[in-house]
Amino acid sequence: MHGEELLQKYFGTESVSLAIVLEHSRAVARKALEVARRLAEKQPLDLQFIEEAALLHDIGICETNAAKLGCSGEAPYIVHGILGRQILESEGLPRHALLCERHIGVGLTVDDIVSQNLPLPHREMVPLTTEERIVCYADLFFSKKPDNLSREKSVAEVRQNLGVFGEHKIAIFDNWHQNFNK
Repeated sequence: MHGEELLQKYFGTESVSLAIVLEHSRAVARKALEVARRLAEKQPLDLQFIEEAALLHDIGICETNAAKLGCSGEAPYIVHGILGRQILESEGLPRHALLCERHIGVGLTVDDIVSQNLPLPHREMVPLTTEERIVCYADLFFSKKPDNLSREKSVAEVRQNLGVFGEHKIAIFDNWHQNFNK
């Protein structure tokens, strides 16, 4: 069981949250595959993994308290990457699980977690592979706001959103943007 079937298993087949996460994740997968196909001409990439991981990157939201997304779990939204990792590890998808944990923004460092007092374990949660970075990059262009799911943000909007977390986050994005659009 992969991709959309796993989302249906955890969100329920008729839920508002499934519809939101599916539309968002499909948009992320399309953009990630577009980037990956361009890069695959120069380096080997696992396109199937990229597509599946993009579809599953937000599976942990099902266990969060995110009323605007139709979820009524106990955990705060920021924990959805870790919850997703647990879900995907239990489903026998360890590689997808790591991406799930590492996909928040351009990644979370221990310094980010401590300085922002985030309810997360004190460990590095940054994308390490090109495939992980591609999915994280694509995710930054799409929100989960129900009235804006399919609208792709501009580079300027992504940079502005990341700016709240510091210039170093914008620098990471700018590096990805340059490398992924050659």
